[in-house]
Amino acid sequence: MTLIYRAALQQMAWFFTKAALLTFGGAYAVLPYVYQGAVEHYQWLTAHQMIDGLALGETTPGPLIMVVTFVGFVAGWAKALFGPEQLFLAGATAAFVVTYFTFLPSFIFILAGGPLVESTHGNLKYTAPLTGITAAVVGVILNLAAFFAYHVFWPHGFAQPVDIVAVLISVAALLALFRYKIGVIPVIAACGIAGLLFNLAKPWIEQLGVGL
Repeated sequence: MTLIYRAALQQMAWFFTKAALLTFGGAYAVLPYVYQGAVEHYQWLTAHQMIDGLALGETTPGPLIMVVTFVGFVAGWAKALFGPEQLFLAGATAAFVVTYFTFLPSFIFILAGGPLVESTHGNLKYTAPLTGITAAVVGVILNLAAFFAYHVFWPHGFAQPVDIVAVLISVAALLALFRYKIGVIPVIAACGIAGLLFNLAKPWIEQLGVGL
């Protein structure tokens, strides 16, 4: 059994090391890759759990990339790496491993490649490829936006009705941000409160026969 646990942790360490090598453009660029691996390939957590992790990452202090710690914890807990009686230890260990190997390549690049990067400023041979990478990152971030929209507006797939409340909250947030120039934090807080109030009122709404 020890070999199974070790293999699972090694698998997580290697996957998130590869994810760290794809962080051109920051967390928004790498999260689609993390989703594909953690949810679709390894099935460490569900799509809904991943959305919850992203929401927590967006609404709590610190960089969004820290969502990988959440992914590691849920994976370790769900897979019961150390047995059903040590779920928290399994989650904490997996979270540590995932976080460590996500940030390790960055520190290596900074320490080993910092002087080289400084020497490339203004050199067309290096700036031209970076322009192409920047364009690719824009496309990847757009893909993440589509991923968010799909799983929030159609939480049970396209075969099920659209979540009208989620759409209304999203439209209201867009208007508040772009039309009325309201700050991001107040908008996030207001949307969170709106979602909470709706879920508290949902049983009564369903009793009235209103479909939302």
